[in-house]
Amino acid sequence: MGKIPTASECLKLLEKSGCSKKVIDHCKAVRDLAVKIAKKAGADVNIVEAGALLHDIGRSKTHGIDHVLEGIKIAKEHDLSKDIIKIIERHVGAGISKDEAKKLGLPSNSYEPVSLEEKIVCHADNLIQNCKQQSVEKEVKKALKKGYKQYAIGIVKLHKELSDVCGIDLNKI
Repeated sequence: MGKIPTASECLKLLEKSGCSKKVIDHCKAVRDLAVKIAKKAGADVNIVEAGALLHDIGRSKTHGIDHVLEGIKIAKEHDLSKDIIKIIERHVGAGISKDEAKKLGLPSNSYEPVSLEEKIVCHADNLIQNCKQQSVEKEVKKALKKGYKQYAIGIVKLHKELSDVCGIDLNKI
């Protein structure tokens, strides 16, 4: 079944895997926001906390899009819960479709968040720039400036869905 590590176990695993202080600080910031959202949304806070802390563990090996694949490997090596593995797999952007994955050189799978916990971590990651929370509008504007229209649409959709679930605009959480 796999385990859900505590916050301190997650931080030790990030360090042991070779993540930089910058990556670890980013993961902590994502965790802080994700846990706030999870509490409002009635999600499993333990899964969200561990998933948010470990979402970028693959950055210990690479900073490319394939950090997702490296993260999955590390999580499996440490017998982590399937829920945590799915968060690591599905946290990039607002999710990556099967077709988009192929174009990006990833195995032909859907990397789109499905569970509430996956969506929360994915979106918290979108709203944290380095270690600082930003508005969804700022992230959408950046995405459009870079020509990432599908990403921008996905962020808006996730933001609305999670804001509705929480009963508050996540820009104000």
